[in-house]
Amino acid sequence: MKLNLESAVKYHYDKFPPNNLDYGKLIEPLVQATDAVARYDQMLKNMHNSEILLAPLRNQEAVISSRMEGTVSTMDEILKYEADHSNAAEKSSNVSVRSEIIETILYQRALRAAQQAMEDGYQLSQSLIKTIHQRLLSYGRGASKSPGEFKNEQNYLADKLKRNILFIPISPEKLNDGIEQLFQYMEQSSHPTLIKVALTHIEFEALHPFKDGNGRIGRMLITLMLWSSKTISAPHFYVSGYLEENKDLYIDTMRNVSQNGEWENWCIFFLEAIKQQAIRNLTIAENIQDLYEEMKIIFSDVLSSKWSVNALNFVFTNPVFRNSKFAKNSGISPASAARFTRVLLEKNLIVTVEEASGRKAALYSFEPLMELVRV
Repeated sequence: MKLNLESAVKYHYDKFPPNNLDYGKLIEPLVQATDAVARYDQMLKNMHNSEILLAPLRNQEAVISSRMEGTVSTMDEILKYEADHSNAAEKSSNVSVRSEIIETILYQRALRAAQQAMEDGYQLSQSLIKTIHQRLLSYGRGASKSPGEFKNEQNYLADKLKRNILFIPISPEKLNDGIEQLFQYMEQSSHPTLIKVALTHIEFEALHPFKDGNGRIGRMLITLMLWSSKTISAPHFYVSGYLEENKDLYIDTMRNVSQNGEWENWCIFFLEAIKQQAIRNLTIAENIQDLYEEMKIIFSDVLSSKWSVNALNFVFTNPVFRNSKFAKNSGISPASAARFTRVLLEKNLIVTVEEASGRKAALYSFEPLMELVRV
């Protein structure tokens, strides 16, 4: 099929980083976005265990960010897969498991692995980005697209029908210089953090350094930069929800940077995305925390056990589960786990998704939490 290059915008050679930004246009959206993120982060700091309570947001981000690239799966499918598999890339003998599900799981686990590496002291570097990419594309459609390696041939961004080329990223022979300049900017720029994250994201997408997976890696970078800069105190801030809802504007605003040098308009769009997502994330986080506190009392009453908090923490981290994993991962004995499940079913706190069949245990869903985080 012949590609139409007439409307293609080309990479902005020698224009990054922009020499001057008009802060008169940026100061108000910057203040608003900074304030919204600060309020969200205060919520994170007040959570006694943000990893347990906000793990569902990471799954939500994986579903939405992957969906933006045409990989369609649901939260329920992802959590069902996780209930049955401990290894993201293991190939299930169950032919009903779609590759899209595994690809989305890989996004979630690549992000979690990147966060763990940074906790262990690794810097946000080219090497770490390549490692994340290798993990992201280790299975499925991306496995044949040079996981962990920068591109060696020209790539393009096309419209949905892939007939019109919308954008021509940096050429492969100029990529190393472009990547070096990007990471130098990330390390040395004195721009306010949210402006730096905005400009890093647009530049990474414009470089499009990999054959595949650039959008997903670029959106991971937003979270990782906010966290590494201590703008957020825990690695739980995901912006794909807003970007997906405003996808056409997102793409057009990025193209206008290369076409017309509209760096400020891009920053204004990005700061609005951060502000709106922070407000949304805060609401979801508060709802999850409120549900946790409510369920802590209910679980204690109905289970009448010193293990009630273990059971509660398990279902918040694994809202779709089988009893075998319940016992294994919560520290609760199999007999107690089976009793707890029976009681929770009787009280309509969990529902049966799949009945037991042969050697396979029944599959359950903790619906009060699922209703808050389904996308």
